[in-house]
Amino acid sequence: MSLHALPHPAALLRADELTVVHHDDTVSRFTDVTYSRSRAGLSVWTAGGDEKAFPSHEILTTHVCLAHPPLAA
Repeated sequence: MSLHALPHPAALLRADELTVVHHDDTVSRFTDVTYSRSRAGLSVWTAGGDEKAFPSHEILTTHVCLAHPPLAA
């Protein structure tokens, strides 16, 4: 279930590892994902094409890890 329409491509972020800590202290972990965070919540797209959506009221914090920093333009 999608929280909103696919955001503008510039709004998509990449993560080698994405950890979502929920208000009930559960943790969701993803690897190799594209994600977008907005007031509505967090949308995560996996390399396999799956989409996960988390409403903002369920998210306590997120942690992102990149294997390599992005190259300068």
